[in-house]
Amino acid sequence: MSVKILLVDDHAMVRTGVRTELAGWDAARGPADPQLEIVGEADDVESAVARIHELAPDVVLLDVHLPGGTVRPGGREVLQRCADLQGTVRFLALSVSDAAEDVIAVIRAGARGYVTKTISGPDLAAAVLRVADGDAVFSPRLAGFVLDAFGAGAGELASVDDELDRLSQREREVMRLIARGFAYKEVARELFISVKTVETHVSAVLRKLQLSNRNELTRWAADRRLL
Repeated sequence: MSVKILLVDDHAMVRTGVRTELAGWDAARGPADPQLEIVGEADDVESAVARIHELAPDVVLLDVHLPGGTVRPGGREVLQRCADLQGTVRFLALSVSDAAEDVIAVIRAGARGYVTKTISGPDLAAAVLRVADGDAVFSPRLAGFVLDAFGAGAGELASVDDELDRLSQREREVMRLIARGFAYKEVARELFISVKTVETHVSAVLRKLQLSNRNELTRWAADRRLL
């Protein structure tokens, strides 16, 4: 028996690493256990949607921030465009991001779980098997985000999504760091952009969210569990 996996990530080294880790798990467990077979790869939104419909894998290991498409984050668009297959194809988000808004966005779009790229090879293999069996899989910290968010009610979640959709991906990154108390210079160093660019993004965020200053921005993000 094998679980067929489509690996979706825009970094070739990540895809290679995941292949190696899952192959190592198979070798250690032996042929009596379910085998994890990577049947294909994709590196952006368009190729992911095409390959999912072509291959109909059991599980899609899906990076959240994919290039291409028109909806952010890109993984969310993949899920939306493959909604017709979600009864038979299951999606496990595998991302470097542990931001609450990213977790909530892909879970609302239909992902069955969310793990970060710090996960070990054996734990990733176990997560894939659980998702293939229909279980939901989250790390403890991310599970807390999901429980808090869905406990808030669908109306509140829709409101948060609408507000975040006004921001570009870079504006969200700047917003989160500013709301956490980073100085402009620290944000610039963290994101490898100029202080002037940080100032421009902060002005755009405040205008789009109809806020007056960074203190209001911090309260706004905290109230929506985005820190």
